[in-house]
Amino acid sequence: MTANATRVLVLNSGSSSVKYQLLDMSSGTRLAVGLVERIGEETSRLSHTPLATGGDKRETEGPIADHDAALKAVAAELAADGLGLDSPELAAIGHRVVHGGLKFTAPTVIDDAVLKEIERLVPVAPLHNPANLTGIRTAQALRPDLPQVAVFDTAFHTTMPEYAARYAIDVETADAHRIRRYGFHGTSHAYVSRKTAALLGKDPSEVNVIVLHLGNGASASAVAGGRCVDTSMGLTPLEGLVMGTRSGDIDPAVTFHLRRVAGMSTDEIDVLLNKKSGLVGLCGDNDMREIRRRIDEGDERAALAFDIYIHRLKKYIGAYTAVLGRVDAVAFTAGVGENAAPVREAALAGLEELGMAVDASRNAVRSDEPRLISPDSARVAVAVVPTDEELEIAQQTYALVNA
Repeated sequence: MTANATRVLVLNSGSSSVKYQLLDMSSGTRLAVGLVERIGEETSRLSHTPLATGGDKRETEGPIADHDAALKAVAAELAADGLGLDSPELAAIGHRVVHGGLKFTAPTVIDDAVLKEIERLVPVAPLHNPANLTGIRTAQALRPDLPQVAVFDTAFHTTMPEYAARYAIDVETADAHRIRRYGFHGTSHAYVSRKTAALLGKDPSEVNVIVLHLGNGASASAVAGGRCVDTSMGLTPLEGLVMGTRSGDIDPAVTFHLRRVAGMSTDEIDVLLNKKSGLVGLCGDNDMREIRRRIDEGDERAALAFDIYIHRLKKYIGAYTAVLGRVDAVAFTAGVGENAAPVREAALAGLEELGMAVDASRNAVRSDEPRLISPDSARVAVAVVPTDEELEIAQQTYALVNA
């Protein structure tokens, strides 16, 4: 890597999309951001914003056959702004990889052995790891000389003790099929827990934080001294909180009941719990803004969905308070956590005996900056900390290739 190679391209490859950001790590600034969506369809779209030049967002529509074509289109957009993938200033490409199992506990330079292990984990992440692999292989073909780094969603949670990570099922069966709690959204939980400590003027090792990543996908984590000791998502991202379209925690026997009594297939139950449950299953909407609007108009179904969502969230806050023993801060992040003041207020209502409270005027403020929304007298700080998973991936990637 040359001395002036300070840029990192971050790629998040989904099954039919690629999100990307180009960052200059010498200044921490974003040079370009973009999204390719509906890959493989006639109506594919590429949105690209050249932040380095202050240019307007450019959008192009038309068929993009596969991820190879998508990344070549991204490379062309970057080149048009003088930010091409052939630039000597590009130090590495960082890839978000959803599932790293137990083997990958830190960002890892990708080689054939790493690719094989990511592929081996496909059965426990069938929706995500194949798309991540496609993005990696395409990027390798475009820049075979450049370090490619995998940053794993699961890595931050590998510090969980065995008693938190294991399910209470037959050990031999669990080990044979790699069944345990892995957790997800790890880059967000790592970033937010660290930023929360900084907001309090402390080192992460001194702070115990409950992080609530609330978006369409939602997860909670208990972070003690900078290390995850428990998290709500499990073998897959289905476990835990009520989400936009996912059920979260559910009696496992529900699946048996649906098979035996409703005659549903395994695939049908999978679709039900992952795509037709959560808020959308309860009230037909998974947009919290729309749900709040309906509540304000007296919609009882929306109100019940909101109450169920909050009840589950409050249970996890209480549980993780018990796990941590001492809580210094509760941090809300992601789309709902950062923007839905009623969710934050309701989640902590009645928890004053645990030292948690929300100041109404502070909670109502909209800002892109980390901020405290608790009263000055509160024993536990309550924070809103915008997450930045792309920056976290870029920082971990750049630190690794520099090392």
